[in-house]
Amino acid sequence: MLETTDKNTLLSLARESIAHGIMHGTVLPVSAESHSETLQKNGASFVTLHYDKQLRGCIGTLSAYRPLVSDVVQNAFNAAFRDQRFTPLCRDELETVHIHIEVLNPAELLSFESEKNLIAMLRPGIDGLVLREGKLSGTFLPSVWSSLPDPVIFLQQLKRKAGLPATYWSDSIMVERYTTEAFEEPVPE
Repeated sequence: MLETTDKNTLLSLARESIAHGIMHGTVLPVSAESHSETLQKNGASFVTLHYDKQLRGCIGTLSAYRPLVSDVVQNAFNAAFRDQRFTPLCRDELETVHIHIEVLNPAELLSFESEKNLIAMLRPGIDGLVLREGKLSGTFLPSVWSSLPDPVIFLQQLKRKAGLPATYWSDSIMVERYTTEAFEEPVPE
């Protein structure tokens, strides 16, 4: 569990990284050593941006390989400027863009006999999933359950995100489950 001060630090640095990106075109440089021990530890995160209550960018990492503070700063920059679904964030959007961060807990590989068995294992609102089939993969954060609350539809849409047909199934599909610690800036009125 992150302390409130660590959450506030990450939200503030995410916003600073986006502002720095607008001004300089690069990620905000951060020194992990100047932050709490928790933020210095390797961590994986996703940063999601909303503008006018619409998705504006979402980029993250699934494995913890760099300090959490560095991961959040890089992912905030990437969500603002490198999410290929959107044009880069512009200066006019900076003041009202809303930042949501999810810090990932380690994933566990699920063992299941069938798609029906997998669906029965899912915990709506709690689980994030990574689905892999050969070279194809996709992930949905736990927050996606708010827009896809039915486990069957959740899994179908995750398969589509991975580049597979919604009805696809094979015995070689691999699924990992993870949870996150989610926090965000105050929602603008």
